[in-house]
Amino acid sequence: MSRNPNGPSNMLSGPSSSSSPCHAKIRIIPRKPGEGYEFVNEIIGGAIPKEFIKPIDEGIKEALTRGVLAGYPIDDVRVELYDGSYHDVDSSEMSFKIAAHLGFKKAFEMCKPVLLEPIMTISVTVPDEHMGDVIGDLNSRRGQIEGMESRGGTQVVRAFVPLAQMFGYVTDLRSMSQGRATFTMEFKKYVEVPNNVAETVLKKAS
Repeated sequence: MSRNPNGPSNMLSGPSSSSSPCHAKIRIIPRKPGEGYEFVNEIIGGAIPKEFIKPIDEGIKEALTRGVLAGYPIDDVRVELYDGSYHDVDSSEMSFKIAAHLGFKKAFEMCKPVLLEPIMTISVTVPDEHMGDVIGDLNSRRGQIEGMESRGGTQVVRAFVPLAQMFGYVTDLRSMSQGRATFTMEFKKYVEVPNNVAETVLKKAS
């Protein structure tokens, strides 16, 4: 999420159908990376009966899994259910689940969501004579060189590289170094995808 419209996102979801009137008002609040999804029920006074709270949570979870941008899942958000309404006869668990699902998607779109990609920490041990080729290749993969260290005829190159750019790297590194270089890789963090890359991804998914 790149912003909150008017503070927390407010969205009235539903009714899911003319025969099953139900509404669930929610706020969507971004959380820190890695904190995951949190659902908070703030309903007071029976605006929505207790038996419909879990279906609302389940509907939101479905929306998170299916995503809004190119079908990628959504994570690290807090959803607060703070109000709603129901019909004594026509409301059902399914109607609230559908209403919550649709309402969340509409509210999330108002937040200008962005695509994130995993960034990996790469450590490449390479002979001195092949270091230039390795650095040039990492740069071509949208890598950011973090540092280098000399170790008796070899160089250890550390860089941050998007995981999407690392496919086939084992073969390419072997070719560049005549089989003499090695590397390790581990997850570092998620960052926003550059605009030009995001446009390409979204275009392919449409």
